[in-house]
Amino acid sequence: MVKLYNSGAYLLDGKTLVPEQEAAQGALGERQIPREEAEKATMAYKILAEHNTSGSMDALKIKFDAMASHDITYVGIVQTARASGLRRFPLPYVLTNCHNSLCAVGGTINEDDHMFGLSAAQKYGGIYVPAHQAVIHQYMREMMSGCGRMILGSDSHTRYGALGTMAVGEGGPELVKQLLERTYDIDRPQVVAVYLTGKPAPGVGPQDVALAIIGAVFEPGYVKNKVMEFVGDGVKNLTADFRIGIDVMTTETTCLSSIWTTDQVIQDYFSIHGRPGAYAEMAPGAVAYYDGVVYVDLGKVEPMVAMPFHPSNTYTIRQLRENLSDILHKVEEDGEKQLENANVTFTLRDKMQNGELMVQQGVIAGCAGGTFENICHAADIISGHSVGNGEFSLSVYPSSQPVNLELMKNGAITKLMAAGASIRSAFCGPCFGAGDVPANNGLSIRHSTRNFPNREGSKPGDGQISSVALMDARSIAATSIRGGALTAATDLDGNYLSPRYYFDGDVYRNRCYDGYGRPDGAKELKFGPNIADWPAMQPLSDNLLLRVVSVITDPVTTTDELIPSGETSSYRSNPLKLAEFTLSRKDPAYVPRAKAVQALEQKRLGGGDPGDDALTKALRQARELPGDADFANTGIGSVVYATKPGDGSAREQAASCQKVLGTFANIAREYATKRYRSNLINWGMLPFLCDELCFAVDDYLYVPGIRAAVEQKAAEIPCYVLGEGAPREMTLRLSGLTDDERQIILSGCLINYYRQSL
Repeated sequence: MVKLYNSGAYLLDGKTLVPEQEAAQGALGERQIPREEAEKATMAYKILAEHNTSGSMDALKIKFDAMASHDITYVGIVQTARASGLRRFPLPYVLTNCHNSLCAVGGTINEDDHMFGLSAAQKYGGIYVPAHQAVIHQYMREMMSGCGRMILGSDSHTRYGALGTMAVGEGGPELVKQLLERTYDIDRPQVVAVYLTGKPAPGVGPQDVALAIIGAVFEPGYVKNKVMEFVGDGVKNLTADFRIGIDVMTTETTCLSSIWTTDQVIQDYFSIHGRPGAYAEMAPGAVAYYDGVVYVDLGKVEPMVAMPFHPSNTYTIRQLRENLSDILHKVEEDGEKQLENANVTFTLRDKMQNGELMVQQGVIAGCAGGTFENICHAADIISGHSVGNGEFSLSVYPSSQPVNLELMKNGAITKLMAAGASIRSAFCGPCFGAGDVPANNGLSIRHSTRNFPNREGSKPGDGQISSVALMDARSIAATSIRGGALTAATDLDGNYLSPRYYFDGDVYRNRCYDGYGRPDGAKELKFGPNIADWPAMQPLSDNLLLRVVSVITDPVTTTDELIPSGETSSYRSNPLKLAEFTLSRKDPAYVPRAKAVQALEQKRLGGGDPGDDALTKALRQARELPGDADFANTGIGSVVYATKPGDGSAREQAASCQKVLGTFANIAREYATKRYRSNLINWGMLPFLCDELCFAVDDYLYVPGIRAAVEQKAAEIPCYVLGEGAPREMTLRLSGLTDDERQIILSGCLINYYRQSL
């Protein structure tokens, strides 16, 4: 089904793979060229070269063609850019409203955010997509993608590679840089070929292929921070929606971006959407080198399921049904470890009835599941059946109003509604825990993007737990007509009609605001009572005394565990209120501990002695060490340790909330994604690495000369663990920072850095 090469490979004419070992033995024959030249023949290299402004392809400085944000992130982005000197949007910037549009917590808060977004689009020259019109990525596919373009989004699932567009999901500060006409700075990423061959069986959908790939590559980190380049003879056997459905899920592999070869199918897509000029044929050169290969035989892919609590926890539905009790027991054991600090009992085996796994809910939604073809095929399966009047329910969220309109015209919506399915508007809630929450102890099967804890809306910290398994829309539909008994679509005789899609652009023209290139500087921003400015943040001090306020030893810590999604979305525009939720799922003691340390720093900044016995003792020990530590030159902050933090969302709040509470650094063995590390840096936090955990909560870490070390580009930083007995020396690593990133850390955050440059 999926095979990973253990080395790089050459691709000849987009068809033939030659492993690097064989090439070294002369297998390329007359086509032998230096590897450095063959690297330039990938589609990714060509697109990056066209958008690079640095003059060096090793150290890239990228300027994007367009950007996108949703209503959880755009207020903070505009506020940050405004505080840094924003005058206009210098590139098309789309503000969508698909995340907190149905979250009613907080009175007028959500609509206040939307009015702020509209006024920002009017003032600075942006594009505003009102609530319920489209989920962020569907709008960008339909209206902004284009072959050879690059798009940056403040959502991790910013992926439009199937449409020939290299797209990157990052934290908000990276979008701020583009708004201020700066660049996205990265070392040139490696490129991995995803070679598709064969043709999917009827009933196998894009989520099945995506989960098969994620299950193979996530744990070994095979494509981490790399570009996935989809090639091979199997691409031509996939529709545009099928390709899109695989592509959007590449985020769950932890890759940086994706790109696909294009053909007549994609040319037709752009023509259907009234943008034929956005198409260009894209393919790798005659001899292209890839740093790895993910080989996928589409014909061998079976219907898949990703069990709680990660998209990589994959099984074929056949495997699950044949080994049901054993697999459920393992998932329960792994889940209990992940939920060890929650006051819940996580069970799945209680859902076994007569050898079947009974689920309580099905959801087809968002940028992954809510596409036209997925919903049409689900309707074909359900047509003439009933989802029943028991516990099981089915909800369907078309990804945009144009998609919804066409589903109404061709009768798919009628089939679904007649069977008992609930049809909703375009909304991302089921993907991040703000819509269709199952009952306590319920199991939901979803064609959406993630299944982390509380991604379905439960609150494990409050004793409420439900869970999500990811599946394809077709198998969700098959399960629906069997009353919730888990079923693979290939077990049914499906008759897939596959009607043609007709796009009606008037839906957007009649409702969306397009002010790109026409900023109105006289327009006043509309502020609601919950929209607050960022608190002041101090530059990096000469030395640091860091109190350890949280130690997380899980193999991976997701951004949802760092700052929960779902019910917190209404507070995204208020940094102080949102910060109260930081680590609430994983370490509820973090916030009070961090606040206690922050109070000491505030007293220090006021010129007084903080008057804390433990701090005084730590400072006394530090004075015997390098750095001439005193309260004038030594900042007092907190530090969080996690083994591998940052898997998942691009939300900058996973880092900014820590900084708002006075956390100055993270320490990790590795960072799960580039975007989380970038978020730390952009909020002035030090992204330390260390190989061994040799400290505990409430220990003080003394880092002498940290400001000079950052200025001098030191890769290894001496650090001392203070406590009972003599100080213990350890080494922290701080490598891979660009010059701008060092200046951001020295300034205290991105806002300070840009203010200083004005």
